[in-house]
Amino acid sequence: MHITIRLFAGLAEVIGSSTLSFHIHDNSVTAGRLKELLSASYPDAAAQISVSLVAVDHEYAPDDTEISETSEVALIPPVSGGEAEPSTSETEDGLFSITDLPLNAEALLDKVLDSDHGASLVFVGTTREMTGDQRTTALHYEAYIPMALGKLQEIGKGVQERWNARCAIAHRIGLVGLKEASVIIAVSAAHRDVCYEASRYAIEKLKSSVPVWKKDINESGEQWLGSDLKAQKYQID
Repeated sequence: MHITIRLFAGLAEVIGSSTLSFHIHDNSVTAGRLKELLSASYPDAAAQISVSLVAVDHEYAPDDTEISETSEVALIPPVSGGEAEPSTSETEDGLFSITDLPLNAEALLDKVLDSDHGASLVFVGTTREMTGDQRTTALHYEAYIPMALGKLQEIGKGVQERWNARCAIAHRIGLVGLKEASVIIAVSAAHRDVCYEASRYAIEKLKSSVPVWKKDINESGEQWLGSDLKAQKYQID
């Protein structure tokens, strides 16, 4: 059977394509076995493949997950986040979006304000210039958009269930210059302590589970940056 696999970030660069049509002699294959076969076929990318996760139909897949020809498969490298016409993809309720346009904090906050809530908070993540001795000139973000939107919705659901708070998140893709916002999280809740907790939960969960990658563009070249968590620490429910 043939499986079409989506690739991202440094893994796509090593293999030389963002989409791979891969032939398997059997009629089915598990996610773990697929990684083994890919590593054997692409030895130059084997190190990255080994620490990547398989996503099947927009969900992280344990090694024993069965994959068929009709599955939508992606290989997710453990990094944290091309260019086309400006575009925005968002959920039906408009609370969660992925866009290559500049982010608007005020507009996002307006989506979560509630007459019964006495506290609201906006977290803005921006591109910083210095990381240790390394000078960054810009960041470039890439996302597996349909899966990323689903994971953002899960974060919003978690915020609602745990704190009875409202949450909206916008993430930028493409080139993000110094001091520009790459992610904005807006939260409103009944009280300020709850609001702070929910906002912290949202950004930490985003960094650990949403398939967004970032490339550091600096004076000496370009490099895809690793996430705070290694692949084996991703939570697969």
